[in-house]
Amino acid sequence: MKNSSLLCALTVSVALAHSAHAAPDGRDRVYTADQNSNTVSVINPVTNTLLGQIKLGNQRPDVLSPLYKGEINVHGLGFSPDHKTLIAIANGSNSVTFIDTATNKVKGVTYIGRSPHEGFFTADSKEVWAVVRGENYISVIDPITYKETRRIETTAGPGMVLFHPNGKLAFVVSSFNPVVDIIDVKSHKIVKQIKVVSPFSPFLQFSPDFKEMWMTHKDVGKVTRIDTDKLEVKGVFDTGMITNHLAFAKVGGSTYAYITIGGENAVKVYTTDDTPKLTATIPTGALPHGVWTSDDGSRVYVGLENGDAVDVIDTASNKVIARVPVGQAPQALVYVSKAVPEGDGMANLTPRGNSEPINIALKAVAGDAKGFVVSRNLGVVDALEVSLFKLKPQTVYNVYVTGQKAAVASFKTNPMGGANGTAIGPLRDITTTLSDKQPTPSKIVVMEGDAPADATKAVLVSAM
Repeated sequence: MKNSSLLCALTVSVALAHSAHAAPDGRDRVYTADQNSNTVSVINPVTNTLLGQIKLGNQRPDVLSPLYKGEINVHGLGFSPDHKTLIAIANGSNSVTFIDTATNKVKGVTYIGRSPHEGFFTADSKEVWAVVRGENYISVIDPITYKETRRIETTAGPGMVLFHPNGKLAFVVSSFNPVVDIIDVKSHKIVKQIKVVSPFSPFLQFSPDFKEMWMTHKDVGKVTRIDTDKLEVKGVFDTGMITNHLAFAKVGGSTYAYITIGGENAVKVYTTDDTPKLTATIPTGALPHGVWTSDDGSRVYVGLENGDAVDVIDTASNKVIARVPVGQAPQALVYVSKAVPEGDGMANLTPRGNSEPINIALKAVAGDAKGFVVSRNLGVVDALEVSLFKLKPQTVYNVYVTGQKAAVASFKTNPMGGANGTAIGPLRDITTTLSDKQPTPSKIVVMEGDAPADATKAVLVSAM
């Protein structure tokens, strides 16, 4: 993607504060969880600038030392009802970090079970619930002592939890099973399970009137709507490949759903009628992931997982109007209004430490295969994050880079013909001004099995 000179305001409405419709204020803050750089990026939504980053760990791959003590894979975000505390969930180091929003200072860290994904405060602020996706429970944490107080057994692989504002029910989607668990907050017990269309749901959100819960199905490109009174599925509709997150915005008296479609580099806008209608498809940067609206609904903010930036959409025109650089691989987004009661809110922030990524589309030589690669420079080598789709199931594919006889990565597809992962390898040749060698772009070739690199016989080749 282009190195953008645009600065954007990433204003994201809080999950449970739809009653607040004020325009962005200088005391508000927007946060992104940056998975590869292990930072939380902090943005002022009025000045449209990145103020800096809260460093929770080292940038990949500098996380492998046996003496490393920082966080790994900063992924999820949540916040307290009084907006004074931000929580950041790192699924690689199994942690929940509590951050003071006024000072950007870490107040405490809780280490819990394997691979937590997202977390949030209960409506009364007395507990933090963090879903432990690598196991089968929710970790309940005391936000004063930062100690785990209990575990709530769930369906295996809980993906996210949010609380109905009445404080009585929690909705939990799963990343490994086609079910939604409904939990009574007071008793900490499941009171109902709702079957859904697919096993992989990473995200849920309530409609502004809280009458519905919408959840995304990343694996099959669909969205399910659940009636929060009847606790039953209201409908399911197709959205697109790599359906990530969704947000709601009220525009001109009507409510619309903005859904990030990672496989199409787009945000799709749907009505919230009984039969949702697609009203707009908005092109974005690389791999849109997290998304949320400003409190007043005038802006939608989209984290670009492979773009290391955030796109800002004007909901009146449904066009991207700005972009701001953030940390590497932003995942979750939250908007916290009145996070900084006084001062400039710059304490304990560090400058952005990552360079811009290179995104490479892969095109099929024949057939319907798809894929993309994002390259992030690590000095003399690059981190290559490879995503492959619509290949043969349970089949090995090797990835080659120009000039390399050996494959830089090897992947075995899942039963749906997809694969993804990260490899370290050279994507650039280093030359000096005295060299006779002319610079040429590196190319990527994906071969089935053990066949040597050959662009004419490849399954996928880079489009660059």
